[in-house]
Amino acid sequence: MKVVDDGRVPTVIADDLHIVYRVNGAAKRGNATAALRRIIRREPNARVREVHAVRGVSFVAYRGEAIGLIGSNGSGKSTLLRAIAGLLPPETGKVYTDGQPSLLGVNAALMNDLTGERNVILGGLAMGMTRDQIRERYEEIVEFSGINDKGDFISLPMRTYSSGMQARLRFSIAAAKEHDVLMIDEALATGDKKFRRRSEERIREMRAEAGTVFLVSHNNKTIRDTCDRVLWLERGVLMMDGPTEQVLKAYEEETNK
Repeated sequence: MKVVDDGRVPTVIADDLHIVYRVNGAAKRGNATAALRRIIRREPNARVREVHAVRGVSFVAYRGEAIGLIGSNGSGKSTLLRAIAGLLPPETGKVYTDGQPSLLGVNAALMNDLTGERNVILGGLAMGMTRDQIRERYEEIVEFSGINDKGDFISLPMRTYSSGMQARLRFSIAAAKEHDVLMIDEALATGDKKFRRRSEERIREMRAEAGTVFLVSHNNKTIRDTCDRVLWLERGVLMMDGPTEQVLKAYEEETNK
């Protein structure tokens, strides 16, 4: 693909990217002897099914952009983020990144049996922060998450938290660090309006700090309020890439037919 040199700094380049999952179906029927024979001969399982999740996607993301990813369920949005994060190898094509991509909910992998306090430390370390940085930002992380708004939940195990509380804590940990590329997959969907407003404002701040943000959301208002560019995927194909309002208008017209 051709990258135009207009002075902007690319952070992610996807070049004709294809991602294929191989899913094992039910085993062939037969007796144990037949099964052993297939293993010894290394015969392929005819029931292995290929799922072409991302099909020839190409784009360039630049520093300072907030990019929304939209599309119906199963359109390849989350798969694309995992490929950018380096968690899924391309079948063909390439992904180039400048700096370390952080996928919210994966890098900040929290543990249910540890307290919220211990998980802030664990999540911060997983996001690449030092212990000194975590100590400096600890109060800010807890306050931003709102975990303690209705009690001292930060000292309780994560398994006592609701899914919304867990999502807020993950986002708060991720938002405490400056990122080259931050990818957020539906993290704002579980918070209340107050938390969503704070989250959207924090995403705008991260853009101003010269990072790049990718946001997957089914809430078009959140995309409108947060992103200046949108990628629209359907069945793994990039249908449209452009300014937020232009892409959302086309998407809404198509889905409302």
